[in-house]
Amino acid sequence: MTRRFPTAVLALITLAAMLSACGEKEDALGPSGSRELELMLDYFPNADHAGIYAAQAGGHFERAGIDLKIRQPADPAAPIKQVAAGRVDLAISYTPEVLRARDEGLAVTSVGAVVREPLTSIISLPEARIRSPKDLRGKTVGTAGIDYQSAYLRTILLEAGVPSSSVKERNLGFGLVPGLLTKKVDAVLGAFWNYEGVDLKRRDRNPRIIRVDDAGVPAYNELVIVANEDAIERDGGSIRAFIGALSRGVRDLQDDPDGAIDGLLEANRDLDPGLQRAVLKTTLPLFSAPRGEPFAWQDPRQWDAFAAWMRDNRLLERAPDVSGAFTNELLPGAGLAQ
Repeated sequence: MTRRFPTAVLALITLAAMLSACGEKEDALGPSGSRELELMLDYFPNADHAGIYAAQAGGHFERAGIDLKIRQPADPAAPIKQVAAGRVDLAISYTPEVLRARDEGLAVTSVGAVVREPLTSIISLPEARIRSPKDLRGKTVGTAGIDYQSAYLRTILLEAGVPSSSVKERNLGFGLVPGLLTKKVDAVLGAFWNYEGVDLKRRDRNPRIIRVDDAGVPAYNELVIVANEDAIERDGGSIRAFIGALSRGVRDLQDDPDGAIDGLLEANRDLDPGLQRAVLKTTLPLFSAPRGEPFAWQDPRQWDAFAAWMRDNRLLERAPDVSGAFTNELLPGAGLAQ
C-alpha cells in the first residue's frame, strides 16, 4: 500500500524512533509478570493490522502473558532494521524486504504470514483502456520508485509479450493514486488492490485492477512477522504465544468483523471507519492459512520461487538462503512446545 504520513505525525514518530534507538532493547516484564514485547508496524495502523488490534482489544495478548507495545515507523524500511538491531522484538514487513535484508547480512527471519497473498497490483481507470497487461503497450506506468516494483513491471511485460521499450515508467514516490487521478500516468503499480482499489471503488472511479501474481510475478506473502534470529533462539516461546494470540484476534474478526474492528479504529481515530470496514471485508480471507495448515503458515515453495525470481532479476547479490529466511516452527500447533 502506498501511504503518506502527515508531516507533524512523521516528525513525532521520527523523534520517538531516535529516542528509542540508543541501544538494544532490554527484556522487560510488564504488569503481573507478563513478558513485554514491542511490535513495530510497517506503516500507520490500518485494516491490514486489524487482527493485531482485535487481539489486543480482546485481551488475547494479556491472557497469553504478553504486554504488547505497538509502535509505528517513520519509514516502511525501518522496522526490519530495528528488529535486526534488537531494538524491537517483532516487526511487520514484506517478503522482498526480508530476503533483501538477509542478502545484506541481517539476521532476521519471517516467523509467520499476516497477509498471505500479494496485494500489490496494477491499477488504472476506465479511460486508460487497460484490461490486461497487453494493453500497457504505449502507456505510462507510475511506481513508487522501488526497484522490485520495476522488476514486477518488467516481468509482467515479458509475460504479456509487450516490449519494455514501449512502456514508460514514472517515479511517483508515495503519490501513486494522486498521480493516477490527475492523469500524470495511465496506470500505477505498487498500490494495493485491497486498499487503494477498494477506496477507488467507493469513490465510484471504477478502477481496473490487475494483481501482479495473476500477471507473471511469483506469489508471495505480502505482510509477514519478522524476528531477530537471536530472539527466536532466546525467546521463541513468547513469539509463539504472540502468534497464538494474534490467531484468536483474527478469529474475533471472523466472528464479528463490525465489532472486532473497533480496536483498530480506537487506535487510529484518523481512519475512515467505512473504508476500513470495506477493506477488512476484502482482506479478511487473506489472514487465514490454507485448509489443513496452522495460522500464519508460510509456503516453502512460494519462498523458493520468489527468492529465485529476485535473484534472477538481480535484486539479490547472493544465492538466497531461503531456509533461514522463514520458519513455521513457532506457529500454533507446530514446532516448539509451549
